[in-house]
Amino acid sequence: MSMSMSQKTFVAIAGNIGCGKTTAAKLISQRFGYELFDEPVLDNRFLKHYYGDMKRWSFTLQLEFLIKRVAHHEIIDTVPKSCIQDRSLIEDPEIFAKYLHGLGHMSDDELQLYLEYFERLNQGIRQPDKVICLSCSDVNVLLNRIKTRGRQEESSIQADFLVGLNGYYTAFPQAARSKWDLDVMVFDVTNFDIHDATEREDFLDKVEDFLDTPRIEV
Repeated sequence: MSMSMSQKTFVAIAGNIGCGKTTAAKLISQRFGYELFDEPVLDNRFLKHYYGDMKRWSFTLQLEFLIKRVAHHEIIDTVPKSCIQDRSLIEDPEIFAKYLHGLGHMSDDELQLYLEYFERLNQGIRQPDKVICLSCSDVNVLLNRIKTRGRQEESSIQADFLVGLNGYYTAFPQAARSKWDLDVMVFDVTNFDIHDATEREDFLDKVEDFLDTPRIEV
């Protein structure tokens, strides 16, 4: 039996750089039969420049991500099956834009202009039904995972930068619930190994309860 648009579920994975969003999103997509929408990182034309000179490229990068994520939302709205998105649209205005502004990488006017773009482009956009927020309190874990995946443009990321992001991510679930009225599940990945069968199944059990969607047998 086919699924109607009203029955489909739209889920987003949120979390700091290196916390395992992409791997978790792929696993959920495979095990629950959700259409996967990867984070638009690998084809981002400004990411390498951004990590080389954040003050020059932060505003540009945030606009690039905004356009790409809004495009994802527009496509998701037309897909009849349930979907999972690697990183949510609201993480940029709620976390990254504010954080980069706080670091002095975006001026007051740039932040205001970004938020004006966001408000205009976000009009009529369907937000996720549910958000799975991956938390990691140990930035050394994040740095090791970033190093392991070996994206050249991320090689200059420092621990202090991730610590600052973690401060925003600690408050993010509450903001997602209270400001955006989203249903949020928080899962601590600090000591979690998604490649361990037992830990992976425990994670999927929690996701299954949260999504109220049965897994596909593999």
